[in-house]
Amino acid sequence: MLKTWNFDELDEAQLYKLCRRPRFETENITRSVQDIIDEVRLNGDDGVQALTEKFDGIRPDPQLWMVRPVEDIPISPQIRSAFERAFENLFLFHKAQLPQNIEVQTMPGVICRRESRPVERVGLYIPGGSAPLPSTVLMLGVPAMLAGCEYKILATPPDITGKPPIEIEFAAALTGIPHIYLAGGAQAIAAMAYGTASIQKVDKIFGPGNQFVTTAKMLLQNSDAMVAIDLPAGPSEVMVVADAGADPEFIALDLLSQAEHGPDSQSVLVTVGKVNLDAVIAAIEKQLTDLPRAEIARKALSHSYIVTTENSSLAFEMVNRYAPEHLILHLKNAEEATGDIHHAGSVFLGPWSPESVGDYASGTNHTLPTYGYARMYSGVSVDSFLKFITFQQLDRKGLQAIAQCVTTIADVEKLDAHKRAVTIRLDRLRD
Repeated sequence: MLKTWNFDELDEAQLYKLCRRPRFETENITRSVQDIIDEVRLNGDDGVQALTEKFDGIRPDPQLWMVRPVEDIPISPQIRSAFERAFENLFLFHKAQLPQNIEVQTMPGVICRRESRPVERVGLYIPGGSAPLPSTVLMLGVPAMLAGCEYKILATPPDITGKPPIEIEFAAALTGIPHIYLAGGAQAIAAMAYGTASIQKVDKIFGPGNQFVTTAKMLLQNSDAMVAIDLPAGPSEVMVVADAGADPEFIALDLLSQAEHGPDSQSVLVTVGKVNLDAVIAAIEKQLTDLPRAEIARKALSHSYIVTTENSSLAFEMVNRYAPEHLILHLKNAEEATGDIHHAGSVFLGPWSPESVGDYASGTNHTLPTYGYARMYSGVSVDSFLKFITFQQLDRKGLQAIAQCVTTIADVEKLDAHKRAVTIRLDRLRD
């Protein structure tokens, strides 16, 4: 089921190939997505409606759904309680991320400071399909709320009745999102990027999605739409690092919890020393016998694998080469190993920290970099919904003190107007 490699026997080329994610065919997808983008850019809401009918078999009316107050949404007490608890934990953790303005006197008379401002208009995309993700509404809505974004629009595919899934509406209500645009796929991303008669154009788009959604985000951020995206995102992935003391059933379910996301997901097990791999495989097979999404998980496992290592140093070399979205450490002294982690989206320490808690309710964000982008991107946070402006103010003495430094560098770069902007002020001070 899972091909096994010995780290010591892999050369550089093999390691590089092993750490590359399964790639989907992009040329035809890119052409199809560009056609969808053009349709929406030219025809707005009508184009989105036509595409929604084509792909989802329904024309929602109204297309822009007004979110009801929290107390008016008919949802079970158990679900209500779970989402409220998750919201509270996310709010607490993300509130602690709010940045403080900083002010520094870099030299006498020269004051520099930095202040944050929210991204004014944000679009939040929530996938639908076989597994709608209301938890993602919380993951995006909470930091957007805390950052103070003025305009928030949520886009998600309608259900078979032409309405938003009720759990998604409830999560939207909790996070203060007033409207849901009932559209999915690349057409929803294009609508938010360009704006339509129903919704404003946004400045930044957030949220996961399939290959079409991801391609649309990448194309639009490099187009005349003038829109930013949160991060490059592909299929879900997990890397589990385990030693001999790890519970095989815990390992199995941690691998399966990502494999069940989709057939293009990837689950990787890295072992340290002697680990009973037969017990792990048996536990996976046992769980697959009655897992509702077993066939999806099996497809994901078909391009997943195991790497065995002799010690934790080699194990973390593999971790940092792979740069996983999710990293679970089934190690005796997991906390002591955190300094060895350089590239990962979110880390789960010890046997009682399943990745599921981060997906839903611990307080950390589950919108994370995949495909190895954890080498250079962070997961979504309050900072993702903010931008930062720097200020500087000099008095007379400050300008006099810094003038020679500035004029010298301007001379080096042969930018005379830069130099004269300083010297004219010095002349006035001498008058």
